[in-house]
Amino acid sequence: MAHALSGPAERPVIVIGGGLAGLFAALKLAPMPVTIITPRPLGEGASSAWAQAGIAAAIGEGDSFDVHAADTIQAGAGLCDIAMVESIVREAPDRIEDLLRFGVPFDRDLEGRLRQSREAAHSARRVIGVQGDRAGKAIMNALITTVMNTTSIRLVEKAKAVDLAVSNGRVTGLYYAPAEGSPAASTFMPGRAVVLATGGIGQLYSLTTNPHEACGDGIAIAGRAGAVIADAEFVQFHPTALDVGKRPAPLATEALRGDGAKLVNGSGDRFMITAHSDAELAPRDIVARAVQLERSAGRNAYLDCRGALGNGMKEHFPTVYAACKDAGIDPAADLIPIAPAAHYHMGGVATSADARSSVHGLWAVGETASTGLHGANRLASNSLLEAVVMAGRAAEDITGLGPGVGGGAPTEGPAFDPRTDNARLIELQSVMTEHVGVVRSARSLRQALAFIEDMRLAAAPSSPLANIAETACMMAVSGYFREESRGAHYRSDFTAMASDARRSMITSSAAQALSEDILQGSTQ
Repeated sequence: MAHALSGPAERPVIVIGGGLAGLFAALKLAPMPVTIITPRPLGEGASSAWAQAGIAAAIGEGDSFDVHAADTIQAGAGLCDIAMVESIVREAPDRIEDLLRFGVPFDRDLEGRLRQSREAAHSARRVIGVQGDRAGKAIMNALITTVMNTTSIRLVEKAKAVDLAVSNGRVTGLYYAPAEGSPAASTFMPGRAVVLATGGIGQLYSLTTNPHEACGDGIAIAGRAGAVIADAEFVQFHPTALDVGKRPAPLATEALRGDGAKLVNGSGDRFMITAHSDAELAPRDIVARAVQLERSAGRNAYLDCRGALGNGMKEHFPTVYAACKDAGIDPAADLIPIAPAAHYHMGGVATSADARSSVHGLWAVGETASTGLHGANRLASNSLLEAVVMAGRAAEDITGLGPGVGGGAPTEGPAFDPRTDNARLIELQSVMTEHVGVVRSARSLRQALAFIEDMRLAAAPSSPLANIAETACMMAVSGYFREESRGAHYRSDFTAMASDARRSMITSSAAQALSEDILQGSTQ
């Protein structure tokens, strides 16, 4: 692990995270000095590399920005920030051009046009991919190569961001420490600005498609710095994770259903026909609940790709094909067992249109941010679009600022213990899955908060478990006070959608106080 730079003239922009949003921001900041902090070697541990279908962009014949926006708003169940939706979808062509310049080998048809597929809740074929289901990996490989060849970007790998350094209400850098090994004092790295790009929260659940690093660290450290967290209760569960005993769970891309795959139960019945008018192409929250219902009733749930689709899967969907074969499943002849898995967090650090958080000096991009684009339920493949658009905006905003404010923090910070009590983490994952999962209620959320509070009090400050407990608390409290069912948030005790659509906003300190009130029975 490298040591921090020193001296006011050398203060870089610090990017925490090495996924798509973080790398894209670093590249767009060039030639400004940038330091990327990442807990794993670049290219490992980022959800971006696992994204299968691609990036949504309304550039095809018969499609339009207005239609893309309308689809996004429809999926968002009344909670989208309309202005953000419209501006982000309109920026898509420019960001696609950026990715092409960075060397991303998007699929093309015989006439050389970018090939586009259709996913659930999209009314047109507008998802641009690579080799069917390898978009994330191809995009990341191209960006990593470009980053490694960009002299203004410095990497600090195998390092963990412990806490943000705040002086006079402004983030002036961060404390970081080795991501593995024994407890050690964290080191202060000064920065002219900090861009948070730490990814999602999937590892708070028993079954997830996310890598092990997606444990909500960014939300926790931003929360401790005073940042407002938005829409923390909204977790999208992907309905077709392969239920083959692996963690993280392999993902069966939604593009399979776009190409004709069906969902059936153990009796061979297509249960989505009665669940929604769009059947298998219904919004993800509806499909996830339908799959969960079949499983809870003992009927199980399967993805049916038998026949021509399964025969062509090796060529057109090689990632899913490999996962099936590894599990002993022949997709051309066998049903593929599936289960809902925590996949994407619509909540995160609340940001403005230029990716600024509520704390001066801190920007947030990618899944760790909440821009209002996704509302209560993300439209498929809008996440990669949001990542590059908002990363580009953060870079532009930071470039337009002065050198920032330096100093204000010691050279050595609090001790950090990278080790995690795995047994305790597994307990938390089980609690979150059962009580803050696909279906919630006031009773289940109170039960979750009781466990989370005990875990938080027992965890060492700034430790991995403390971060997980802090993020989980904000999610459960936000879910408790949303007394309705909207998008990915479904309450069995409040099944109707409320007449007033409102985004939730909370701080870490407020969440802890509200959790205590809930557990003491002083609030409903």
